[in-house]
Amino acid sequence: MSSAGVQTRRVDQGRQLARNGLNTFQGQTIELFVRAADALSLPRSAGQVYGLLFSTSRPLNLDEMTALLSASRGGTWEGLDWLRQMGAVEKVFLPGVRKDHYRAEVNLRKLAGGILRMRIEPHLENGRDHLESLALSIEDDSPEAEFQRTRLGKVETWHRLLNDILPMIKQVAAE
Repeated sequence: MSSAGVQTRRVDQGRQLARNGLNTFQGQTIELFVRAADALSLPRSAGQVYGLLFSTSRPLNLDEMTALLSASRGGTWEGLDWLRQMGAVEKVFLPGVRKDHYRAEVNLRKLAGGILRMRIEPHLENGRDHLESLALSIEDDSPEAEFQRTRLGKVETWHRLLNDILPMIKQVAAE
């Protein structure tokens, strides 16, 4: 398919998403962030909510997000909760309004820091235990034992490297 054909298809997808008061730009943006959420193994609803908030000029509350996305309240809350934990949305105070309203955090460093904190750090923290279990699983009398020890050594090197560079990456993301 030509690049013009791909562009036309993407616009059509954005138009399909543009419903319940959303415009084509919002539909396209939601689709973009749903794909990004998929790539990061985040819930689809996190991509939908972030895309909606990113493409909307005013802060929205949970009920508005649910209606605009034609999604369940539980699914929308799940996405919003993920985003809150990652620091990807910020709560906005609106005078005289009781419901919490949110807007997208657009600082890339804060977003990257949240992803590191939520998606990568937990794996590294548990990694040492997994490496110990992996080492114990090697059967010394197996013909594959030497190969397995070599691969284990490689993974241990990667784990040490990631543990060494993660603080630097977090510092760069925080600046």
